[in-house]
Amino acid sequence: MSEYPLVSLHFQVQWGGTRIGFTEVSGLSVETEIIEYREGSSPVYSSIKMPGIPKYSNITLKRGIVKGDNEFFNWWKTINLNTVERRDVVISLLNENHEPVVSWKVRNAFPVKIECSDLKASGNEVAIETLEIAHEGLTIENE
Repeated sequence: MSEYPLVSLHFQVQWGGTRIGFTEVSGLSVETEIIEYREGSSPVYSSIKMPGIPKYSNITLKRGIVKGDNEFFNWWKTINLNTVERRDVVISLLNENHEPVVSWKVRNAFPVKIECSDLKASGNEVAIETLEIAHEGLTIENE
């Protein structure tokens, strides 16, 4: 029996709020910045490249707006001049038994942007709220 790749449509987000269901998560990426270095006495007139520090992109979480649920906004309101409530966030891809098979663990996250979908009188869509978070590290674990 061959193994098939996992589908991306069954996931949950543990972010410190009560609702873990989201419609979309994006920005699960990390890249290594490049350091270029060259000594003046090098016989080659080009620099060498070395790995530098990792750079993490912001993560965007989207979900439908529910009456009376202000958790995104309440977290965002913890931002003060040099302080904010930081949280560890776990995003898990689930199997058909609702068990995590791959988890992205995000360290020291905090909200940087809240956005609501456009409101249109002729629209036929669910109202979506978006929370963008910055963080200080991302690890990936296969369960």
